[in-house]
Amino acid sequence: QVQLVESGGGLVQAGGSLRLSCATSGSRFSRNAMGWYRQAPGKQRELVAAITSGGVTNYADSVKGRFTISRDNAKNTVYLQMNSLKPEDTAVYYCNTRTEYGLMYWGQGTQVTVSS
Repeated sequence: QVQLVESGGGLVQAGGSLRLSCATSGSRFSRNAMGWYRQAPGKQRELVAAITSGGVTNYADSVKGRFTISRDNAKNTVYLQMNSLKPEDTAVYYCNTRTEYGLMYWGQGTQVTVSS
């Protein structure tokens, strides 16, 4: 069974930084595409950043230059480094994986709150 466990969320002041981690198990991590999504109250879930099995990254325009997604295949973990945080970054952040077979799985989410 594929499992994803996020950590690293919390409360931070505007301009601060956080690093989210997503530890995975139950699949061939190195072959999976990974992504971070977020959902703010009253809004749809949106893609924040993604990284392919080959390390190609993609970012939402709203976070380009501030957020960095990376992966450590030895640790089966994907990270999201978030710098220069803004109040509008406040949301529940979800880790997502798409396996080599096209199956998608989600973590339980971690809350990020940015105070002004």
